[in-house]
Amino acid sequence: MTVWPEAAHVVEVYDHRLPQPTTHHREPQHMDGKHKILAALTGSAMTAGLTGLALGPTATTPAHSPTLRAAAGPSGMSVVEWNRELITVLSDPKAQPPTIHPTRSFALLQAAEYDAVVSVTRTGPAYLFSVSAPRGARADAAADQAAHDVLVALYPAKRASVERRLSSQLSAIPNGPGKQAGIRVGAEVARRLISLRSHDGSSTKPPPFSPRNVAGGYRPTPPAFPTPVFTNWGSVKPFVLAKGSQFRPPPPPAVSTAEYATALNEVKSLGRKTSTTRTPDQTAAGKFWAAAPVWNVWNQIAQGLVTSQHASLEKAVKVFAQLNLSLADTAIAMYDAKYTYRVWRPVTALRLGGTHYNPRIVGDLNWTPLLPTAPDPSYPAAHGALSQAAATTLTRFYGAQHHLVVTSKGVTRTFASFQRAATEAWLSRIWSGQHTAIDNRAGQQLGTQVAGFVAQHI
Repeated sequence: MTVWPEAAHVVEVYDHRLPQPTTHHREPQHMDGKHKILAALTGSAMTAGLTGLALGPTATTPAHSPTLRAAAGPSGMSVVEWNRELITVLSDPKAQPPTIHPTRSFALLQAAEYDAVVSVTRTGPAYLFSVSAPRGARADAAADQAAHDVLVALYPAKRASVERRLSSQLSAIPNGPGKQAGIRVGAEVARRLISLRSHDGSSTKPPPFSPRNVAGGYRPTPPAFPTPVFTNWGSVKPFVLAKGSQFRPPPPPAVSTAEYATALNEVKSLGRKTSTTRTPDQTAAGKFWAAAPVWNVWNQIAQGLVTSQHASLEKAVKVFAQLNLSLADTAIAMYDAKYTYRVWRPVTALRLGGTHYNPRIVGDLNWTPLLPTAPDPSYPAAHGALSQAAATTLTRFYGAQHHLVVTSKGVTRTFASFQRAATEAWLSRIWSGQHTAIDNRAGQQLGTQVAGFVAQHI
């Protein structure tokens, strides 16, 4: 599994009500009239073909104020710093086994900070644990200690850097009984959470993968033909959902159908490495959204939001907890569906088109996608599911329209809303030859459902 360093993405977030920066911004270019359906999806995010995917009233009337007001109490910046620390830890590909999905670590970190803070402040219901806290206990000390203890438990080899982070964070809090009480609260929350999740199935050795050498069946993809990694992740105990299959999408259309042929032929044209129908901007978007793990991108967007809006500690822990519990459970649900249906990737479908599994598809033994294909089944799409979960969550906190500028390795993309960013993320997987629109629609629906369920429970 490729893990990218924190520096891969620099995220700037501007309040849409403030004067905008003078740098030139551009919305992602859309496709010409020949491909109106994709243009419509990018421009409005939802079409008649995406039934049940609207964000609902919370998209335009969020349950929380669109602006996170400056707080009189502790700042949310400590939460941002711990989130950055985890991204730095994960930049080391040896930090954890490749069979452990990183979204689990983000969920553990943010859930521990959230429960530590609300144990002290009593400003909201606990996610799992509310421990006893004496009057005067410091919520910021509780959050810092909880974050430290989770990261040390998950990454003992990184203890030195995590200890330095804790020392820096705690040094800003005045010494006294309140600080010590907060430290004890954070330590207890982290201990309970790590103990509970130690038997969630994440450490189970994945069973050997057996390819399905039938029409539509997933098998490893060229050029390296990597073995799938997360074959059992759909069986991991979710953080909020009852089980990974709770929102499992319906079976995709058979590869012999006209619907599948239409979707695959779209990828054949737009996703080919040497495509003449894909625009330069779509090529840039395809590479942009593949430059770093998509969960890193959305966490860095949240970092920018919390920082720019001077969020309180209470608000920051809630934003990051909802975001990462949604991402973690979406990952579990996504892999449940992927290995239930085990649909082949476009590169396999196109190279085997000459086997006449569908008369509407003309095979091409030399077809190559713009980017290498990820080592897992195609349906549903990961970028579609994870980005939609993130956009749904952040829209609930910040409103449907929020100006975003995201820069990755010198490339800048500008968006008028979280939904537009998410929509480009999943369309980029068509443009890079990874997924069909069928995969993307299922992923988008799954992410919306998971994020909505998480929001109701924390």
